[in-house]
Amino acid sequence: MKILGIETSCDETSASIVENTTSYETVKILSNVVTSSLALHSKTGGIVPEVAAREQVKYIIPVIDKALHLVESINAIAVTVGPGLIGSLLVGVETAKTLAYVWKKPIIPVNHLIGHIYANFIGEISNDSIPNFPSLALIVSGGHTDLVLMKNHGKIKWLGGTRDDAGGEAFDKIGRLLGLPYPGGPSIEKAAKNGNPKAFNFPRPMIDSDDFDFSFSGLKTAVLREFKAMKQLNNETIADLAASVQEAIVDVLVSKTLNAAQKYKVKSILLSGGVAANQALRNRFKLEIGNWKLEIPFFVPEKWLCTDNAAMIATAAFFNYKPTHWSKITANPELYFN
Repeated sequence: MKILGIETSCDETSASIVENTTSYETVKILSNVVTSSLALHSKTGGIVPEVAAREQVKYIIPVIDKALHLVESINAIAVTVGPGLIGSLLVGVETAKTLAYVWKKPIIPVNHLIGHIYANFIGEISNDSIPNFPSLALIVSGGHTDLVLMKNHGKIKWLGGTRDDAGGEAFDKIGRLLGLPYPGGPSIEKAAKNGNPKAFNFPRPMIDSDDFDFSFSGLKTAVLREFKAMKQLNNETIADLAASVQEAIVDVLVSKTLNAAQKYKVKSILLSGGVAANQALRNRFKLEIGNWKLEIPFFVPEKWLCTDNAAMIATAAFFNYKPTHWSKITANPELYFN
């Protein structure tokens, strides 16, 4: 089966075609095209929804056309219906509905958050390295930080999420405070390489709470307080601040996830979302899984599959194949886990 995926939940415009592998336990990418308006948003220090949507209107057809260029035919269409920016979502949803109607193809609505998880099911991998259920999935992005228990494909249980700022949002806001280029996550990671993660003892919000919720607004406030108290700010200080912030966020994410993994006796841990591209986070998970003596396989997508892309959307549709009549599909910017 070949599925065309369409993703336009934020500032990327992406189309991809995936096909099942012979084992039917993973998919392979036949094409994946991503066009971003990041350069425009860097000038304003954040995403301007109207600008993102206008750019997507220009790019959506050329991107789909390019993705289809080397593929003779498809069997179905998958599209992100939420969560995300309403204008951006509408560009993808209405395009997908039109194509489904004209081409007479089934269409599968996909939750963007679940799509991120399924980036871990892409690739020609051996049977002994396929995520086994039950799996624990941590999704960390600019708008979300969620822990999800996957009992099987299509059977998920939300365990906890952010009460305020998401992990990626904290990175972006603190990066802006430190005068680093947008987006803040990659900029803080780059600056942190030259810094001392022990230079500042920032709080680890909710790290010892009995639930699996997250909160990073207190960390942001602590950094702001420290920043205002400084008489002089140089490159070395910025590097130390960046390293200390990254250390605090990573500590919380890893600790909460491994506690959940123990409680629910999972057989695999899946990391996903834009922040999953952070190398310090990836390294810490591998280190602490060993330190905690947890014999649980750890999965994380290739870095280019952590950010928004249509391949993950098409993959989620493959493993959760529930076609819906095109007329009943609508964009839902507030969509969560259901």
